[in-house]
Amino acid sequence: MSKKSNVKVIDHPLLKHKLGYLRDKNTNSVEFRRLVAEISTLLAYEAMRDWSDLQEVKIETPIAPATIQRIVNPPVVVSVMRAGNGMLDSILTVIPFASAGFIGIYRDKFIHNTVEYYFKMPEDIKGRMAILCDPLISTADTMIAAIDRLKSYEVERIKILNILISDFGLEKIHHFHPDVEIITLNIETEINELGYLVPGLGDAGDRLFQTK
Repeated sequence: MSKKSNVKVIDHPLLKHKLGYLRDKNTNSVEFRRLVAEISTLLAYEAMRDWSDLQEVKIETPIAPATIQRIVNPPVVVSVMRAGNGMLDSILTVIPFASAGFIGIYRDKFIHNTVEYYFKMPEDIKGRMAILCDPLISTADTMIAAIDRLKSYEVERIKILNILISDFGLEKIHHFHPDVEIITLNIETEINELGYLVPGLGDAGDRLFQTK
């Protein structure tokens, strides 16, 4: 756990192993996508660990009657485009009864502000938990804008699933949205002049989709 109670850093040998290959510049896009997908699956399990909205259902096993539990009021998994799309399918594989939403936001360096270009959510998002997925959080400007938009729809709570986050970005999210929980693999202490995490893993979107 981080020094802040709303941040969980997952410390696991398998995840450290996979993260090491993500950081390697020689890992090609095919492998990069596969690793992001595998990591996202494990992060999704962690996001649902404390889920308490369960309903008891009576069923018949091949042997005898039984009472089992099923998740109700499932979360909405929200991709912060475009890199979040690399996590989305794997998270939905783990939580197939969840619905999905998409937020397209970027930081414009000329106006020094965030610009939203796409927003699509399920109509019944009010009162549900939102799981925001974005592999990298650097300055956190786009993430904070995404959280602001979700809160305007009165979601019950928000969790962020993330692979790497800067210490600066973490502090910024905590300042504006201390109620939002962040689940990540590592907190990076440095951001370079171009806004990349150091040592980081480069531009996740470019590496996922071979756009550079």
